[in-house]
Amino acid sequence: MLTPTVVSHSSVRRASRTPVANPRSSARCSSCAMRHLCMPQGLAVDDMPKLEALICTARSVRRGEALYRAGDQFDNLYAVRSGSLKTVMAHRDGREQVTGLRLAGDPLGLDGISTDSHTCTAVALEDSSVCIVPYAALKHMCRETGTMQDRLHRLMSEQLIRESSQMMVLGSLSADERVAAFLLDVSDRNGQRGYSHAEFNLRMTREDMGSYLGMTLETVSRTLSRFQKRGLIDAQGKLIRIIDLEGLRHL
Repeated sequence: MLTPTVVSHSSVRRASRTPVANPRSSARCSSCAMRHLCMPQGLAVDDMPKLEALICTARSVRRGEALYRAGDQFDNLYAVRSGSLKTVMAHRDGREQVTGLRLAGDPLGLDGISTDSHTCTAVALEDSSVCIVPYAALKHMCRETGTMQDRLHRLMSEQLIRESSQMMVLGSLSADERVAAFLLDVSDRNGQRGYSHAEFNLRMTREDMGSYLGMTLETVSRTLSRFQKRGLIDAQGKLIRIIDLEGLRHL
């Protein structure tokens, strides 16, 4: 369902002026550990070289660096190859809202399709890498390969469902329920990626969590402390260990 401190526009701009090397390397879908999350099911063997030719490069994104910013021209979609990123949108008054946590295997950049410019900023929460998918070439491949078109439609649908679920969390759940739902979501997504359901490093700061869940930093911290006292979790900095999964589910 649902990623350092929410980055202000000024801090993002300062970071962008700092020379940062972004080495690119070839990206081979056939050997990627996240291919079961990204690749379309039923892709013909003959289409694999086409897909790998399309997704020809992977880019490194350092912690705190923006992959793209709100207002940037939309040219590419991205798939998180390793690490994690958060998406951030700005209110008219300058306040910022964390709108998503993207883990390995997740798509990025779908927000740019509608207006040909990105509506949010994507910031790396840790040193990460992304596969670059030129959108014009992807559209051409979708016309030739039905399974690719189906996969793109599914990615769009999944993002709509995730955003609708987030609206429900913000609109109808208590503070305890919101934090529990977030932890359960990260737990489930880690499991899908072959990692531990019960223990993970949460790269989001408490402030980011609050922004994402519509809560203050203090409320997030108090809720996590309460969960720990009740024996539901053990939180040591960014390391979260879920002790009572069913207890979290029944809050």
